[in-house]
This record gives sequence, C-alpha cells and structure tokens, in this order.
Amino acid sequence: MTVVCVPDPNARELLGILPDGVEVIVWDGTGDKPERLAETVFWVPQAEDSTNLTEKFAAMPKLEVTQLTTAGVEEIIDHVPDGVTLCTARGVHGSAVAELVLTVVLATLRRLPHFGEAQRQGRWDPMEADDLRDKRVLIIGAGDLGEQTARRLRGFEATPVLVAHTAREGIHATSELPDLLPEADVVVLTVPLTEETTGLVDAGFLSRMPDGALLVNVARGKVVDTAALLAELTSGRLRAALDVMEPEPLPDGHPLWTAPNLIITPHAAGSVAQSGPRAFALVNEQVRKYVAGEELVNVVRNAG
Repeated sequence: MTVVCVPDPNARELLGILPDGVEVIVWDGTGDKPERLAETVFWVPQAEDSTNLTEKFAAMPKLEVTQLTTAGVEEIIDHVPDGVTLCTARGVHGSAVAELVLTVVLATLRRLPHFGEAQRQGRWDPMEADDLRDKRVLIIGAGDLGEQTARRLRGFEATPVLVAHTAREGIHATSELPDLLPEADVVVLTVPLTEETTGLVDAGFLSRMPDGALLVNVARGKVVDTAALLAELTSGRLRAALDVMEPEPLPDGHPLWTAPNLIITPHAAGSVAQSGPRAFALVNEQVRKYVAGEELVNVVRNAG
C-alpha cells in the first residue's frame, strides 16, 4: 500500500481518483497523528509551510517524495532529509501571477489609482496616462513565471528583456544589470529567494532605474531593500507594485501602507479560484508517476 499524506480534507477531494493500492491520509502537521502516518511515502505539505518542519519530517520516517503546491522552496529545502526527493509546482501558478503583473503595470501606467481616488471623492479629474506599447520591461528571473510574463507583454507590443543568473540565448546575465537598468521603463522581479537574490534590489540598484520607472515584485519580499524603496517612492522618483514585501504580513502602521506611488496586493498573485484544482491535478499526476516508477517532474532536489 502506498500512503500519501495531504494537508486537509479539501486537498483530498481535489486530489481526485488515484490508482489502486494508494491510501490517502490527512494531516496538517498539528494535533493527533493519523494512523499510518509513519508509513507515508509521499507528502504534500500545506502551502508555504515553514513551521516545525524537522518534527514533521521525523513523523514520516519512510518518506520518499515531498511534493509542494507552490514554486518557492526557500522555506523547506534545507529541512528535507537525505533520501527524500523534493518537487515543486512549477508552471501551475505562472499564468495567474503573470496576469497580476500585467494588471498592476497597466493600472499604474493608465493612472487607475488616481482615477479611483477621484471617484471616491466625487471629482471629475482627467489626467494624461501612458500605455505599454514600446515600453522596455526588464524581467529578472527567466523561469516559467518570467517566460509567461514576457509572452503576455508581447501581446501589448511591449519589449520584454529577460535576465537570469547566467546568460543564454535570448537571456541576459544578472551581471549585465548595471547596463540594462537605465533603459528599463518597468522592472519585474520573478526570481527565487536565494543568498544571491536576497537584497538584490538595494539603493544602488534602484538608483540605476530611470525617473518614473516602475518596480513590480512578485518574487519574495526579501529581494528588495524596503527602506531603499521607501526612499525612492517618497521622493516621487520611482513607482512600485508589491505583491510580496518584507515584513509579511505587513503590520499596522508600516510606512509602506501610506507610501505614495505604490500599489500593494497581499501576496495574492496566485490566489485564483482554479489554483487549488490546478495544483492537485499536478499532485495526482506525480502520485501516478511515483506508483508506476516513472520519473517525476519539477524535481529540485533528488533523493541523496
């Protein structure tokens, strides 16, 4: 019997029909441990799970696969025991996140925050806006999300410029950023959080962006130096849209709440009605591959 552990009853329902010989148990990592938990070989943690991971892994000594329902691994990867394969949900949420990128870019360029405030105040206040056509959009992070964002931008006749750690055909290296930033109308962050990307967007980075440029962060809050960004927003030189920030959730009274030239969404880029079904359709496929002895997809750490 192959024992698969999922975090809640809704996840069990979304998982759907599995091959014969697969037993699904439910455990969110707290409270009483279900029978057969120690027999679990395939675990699906809660999204963004970062608490008591050592204890959770210890409760599943026969575990062979941990399958995430998100693309980020920074909270869990250092806790994964030897002998356990770690897989992500790369590709599942990219379309939704890319749509939010386009939404906040267009909202900023077309001055929707200004018009929304005028509407609330009952003011007829026309203002000249801008559009995406011919805009140069620097996308830092050339994975699935970066590619999906670039594809949508081309539909608006913008020019996406993709950047990754290492250059390859059609993609620039991060070492080229000092030369690329001054030409960017919009900078979109889609990188994973690593030692190299933590604090990547600091005062020096921001100073190279041209006046009036827009920074969009759908990566992780720690990629951006919050104080440095606040200084640029307050001065009015730059604009920003943040779906992720540091700290998170943003506490009451934090200066980002009242910063000018800023759109905030509460880590909601992937929160669409189909995110759960899409994620667990992938999980279903991965369980089937595991049972059949086939190669899993989206492996970021092999058993070792």
